[in-house]
Amino acid sequence: MVSLNITIKAFITPVGSASARRADLISAAQAECIFQATTAFADSSGSPTSNASRFQRALQQLEGVASEVLIGTGEPRLDSRLAAASGAAHLFVISSDADEQLATLTRRQLEADGAEVHGIFRENELSDALVQVQAQSERSPKIGPELFELNLLRQAKAKRAHIVLPEGDDDRILEAAHQLLADDVCELTILGDPEDIKKRAAENGWEITTANLANPTEGDQLEQFAQDFFELRKHKGISIDDARATMQDISYYATMMVHKGLADGMVSGAAHTTAHTIKPSFQIIKTAPGSSVVSSIFLLVMDGVLWAFGDCAVNPNPTPDQLAEIAAVSAHTAEQFGIDPKVALLSYSTGTSGSGPDVQAVADAVAKAKETFAAVQFDGPIQFDAAVVESVGQKKMPGSTVAGHANVFIFPDLNSGNIAYKAVQRTAGALAVGPILQGLNKPVNDLSRGATVPDIVNTVAITAIQAQS
Repeated sequence: MVSLNITIKAFITPVGSASARRADLISAAQAECIFQATTAFADSSGSPTSNASRFQRALQQLEGVASEVLIGTGEPRLDSRLAAASGAAHLFVISSDADEQLATLTRRQLEADGAEVHGIFRENELSDALVQVQAQSERSPKIGPELFELNLLRQAKAKRAHIVLPEGDDDRILEAAHQLLADDVCELTILGDPEDIKKRAAENGWEITTANLANPTEGDQLEQFAQDFFELRKHKGISIDDARATMQDISYYATMMVHKGLADGMVSGAAHTTAHTIKPSFQIIKTAPGSSVVSSIFLLVMDGVLWAFGDCAVNPNPTPDQLAEIAAVSAHTAEQFGIDPKVALLSYSTGTSGSGPDVQAVADAVAKAKETFAAVQFDGPIQFDAAVVESVGQKKMPGSTVAGHANVFIFPDLNSGNIAYKAVQRTAGALAVGPILQGLNKPVNDLSRGATVPDIVNTVAITAIQAQS
C-alpha cells in the first residue's frame, strides 16, 4: 500500500508538570510541536466516524513536520497511536517524582493494550535519549484502522478509476460521493433522477457537481443495454421485452455499464439485498478466466494487525476444489491491500490430529492448493489458535511457515466464516472492510444495508483498487 511520507523518529509526550514546560522541551529537543491541545482532535459529538477522520487529518499533518522529533498532544493514548502509525519511538518526559509515578502507571496501561513506550525520561536525560533513538534503524509504521483507511484512499486515488453507484436515492450514497469527490479519490456515476439527486445534495450541503448523473429508466443507452442483455441471455429464453424490463433495474443497468467499459466497477447494496446486487454480475460480467467460483473476503484491521477472512458472504458449503481456489484468490486479493499472504485453511483439527469428513475436505483442499498454486504459502487443516499463536502453531505443526504466522484465514463453510468475522469485529473493535467480492471478470462489491458512510467510502476505494490492478 501507499506509504506515508513521515520522517519523525521520536514522539514525546510531556507527563504531569512537564506539560507546562513545552517551550523548554521544544528548545532542548530541537523539536516541533504541532498539536497544541488534545481537544483539537477530540470529537464533541462522540461520533466514531468523526474521530477516525480527525485521526487521519492528524496523520496527514505529520507529513508536514520537518523535525525528526515531535512534541505530542500530552494525551498519552492519542500520542501512542500517532507514534505507532508514524513509525516513531514514543517517549514520556517528566519533571518530578510525582510525574514519574503517573508516567509509570500510564505506561503500564498502554502496554497492557499492546502499545509500546520507549522509555520515561527526565528533562535532563532527554538529549541523550534522543541521540540513541535517532541512531536506531528505521521503525516500521504500525497499521491501525485509521492508517489503513487513509492508505486505502490514497491507493485508490492513484488508480483514477470510474465507479458507478446505482443507489442515488439513498442519502448515504450522496454523502459518501461528496467525500470521495472532495478528496478526488475516483470518478463517479450516480444513478437515479438527476434533478432529485441535485436537490437533495444541495439541501444537505453535499458537493457532487463533478459526478456523472444518469437516469437508468430512460434514454438511448437503455435500449442499447437491453439489446446487449438480450444477446447475452437469449439462449435462456428471454425476449427483447424481458430484456428491456430487466435493464430498468438499477443493478442490471449499472452492471451493464461495467460490462461495456463505461465504468470500471460498481458498488451497491445499501438499500438492496446481496442477491440483488451480485446476481446481475453472474449473468453479465461472469467469472474471470481461470475462476470457477465467486467468493469474498473481509479485511479485519486492528492496531498492529491486518487479517483477511474468507469466504464469509457467498458460498455456504464450498467443495475442496472450491476451497483451494478461494484460498488462492484470497491470497491475491489480500496482497493488493498490503498483506504478505500466509494462508491458513481452518478446521477443528490441526494436521492429522483429528479425522472425519469435514477435516478430510480441508486436507484435500490444502493438497489441491499446494499443487495448483505453488507460489502461495498454504497450510492446514489447522485450528485458529495454531494459525495465529507461534508457540501453539510450532507445537502442533512444527516446521510450518504458516502456523503461528497466518494472516489470511479460509473457513470451511459460510457458517463458521460469517460467525468468526462478526465475532472479531464486535469483540475486538476491529474495522471490518468488505465483503470484497473476488473471482469476477470486473469488480462489483456489495454493501450491507446497514452500511455507514465510511463503509461506502471504503468499499468504493477497494473497488477502484481492484479495477485497476
